[in-house]
Amino acid sequence: MILLIIFIILAVVIILSTVRIVPQAYAYVVERLGAYKETWSVGLHIKIPFFDKVARKVNLKEQVVDFPPQPVITKDNVTMQIDTVVYFQITDPKLYSYGVENPIMAIENLTATTLRNVIGDLELDETLTSRETINTQMRATLDEATDPWGIKVNRVELKNIIPPAAIQDAMEKQMKAERERREAILIAEGEKKSAILRAEGHKESVVLEAEGEKESAILRAEAKKEATIREAEGQAEAIRTVQKANAQGIEFIKSAGADDAVIQLKSLEAFAKAADGKATKIIIPSEIQSLAGMVKSVTEIGQNEEINV
Repeated sequence: MILLIIFIILAVVIILSTVRIVPQAYAYVVERLGAYKETWSVGLHIKIPFFDKVARKVNLKEQVVDFPPQPVITKDNVTMQIDTVVYFQITDPKLYSYGVENPIMAIENLTATTLRNVIGDLELDETLTSRETINTQMRATLDEATDPWGIKVNRVELKNIIPPAAIQDAMEKQMKAERERREAILIAEGEKKSAILRAEGHKESVVLEAEGEKESAILRAEAKKEATIREAEGQAEAIRTVQKANAQGIEFIKSAGADDAVIQLKSLEAFAKAADGKATKIIIPSEIQSLAGMVKSVTEIGQNEEINV
């Protein structure tokens, strides 16, 4: 009974050991009697006990390896430390399992060699400013070299570039000088713009002031012109009124049948008004003088007649 139980347990263990389930993003490399037999993909698989063996479980997901800094020398003999990051993916589990003993170490050494070759053709300034070019060259070289190993290199990134301390100090001084130069340029440009704005503001102020004075002068001239016109119109109207009144008076005298004596008398009155209150010497015609004497005689005769009455 005990032997039967042991036999059943062994049978169950053997059966369970023959059934294998391969998870997603993995591949199993199977060997039979030490030789490669096949590669299992995702799913359920059965192997022959004691004959078949899972030699390697291969991860098919993209992997990232960060390698330590590697010393490299540029074209102008500057030694610097550069560390890289490699993104790769296993495309052929069989080649990956049998192509190279230690794939990660092989990729690291290959990366260091390729990096030295690429950097050796560049000067220091080109190395610091051509990361994208270096990444592209290294990816192409590594991808071609790792094909026999069943590995595809997707990307290569230069994580850090560490130049010597003396070079770092010189670069810092250069950057500081460049920043100071840019600062001086910005200050000069700011002062220039400020001066231009002040000049433009003064110019606009002078222009506006001149325009204001011009408009004020125009308005004063127009006002003076209007006053002169109104005054002239008033004087003309007064002259027309006086002439009209004189014309009406003469017309009235003529209509009343006045003779030359009356007209001359009116002329005398006009002379009297002209000389009224003024130190003016007036020359009176002889006809008017005789007319004045006649008027005086007529006045005396009139007074005598009133007395006799």
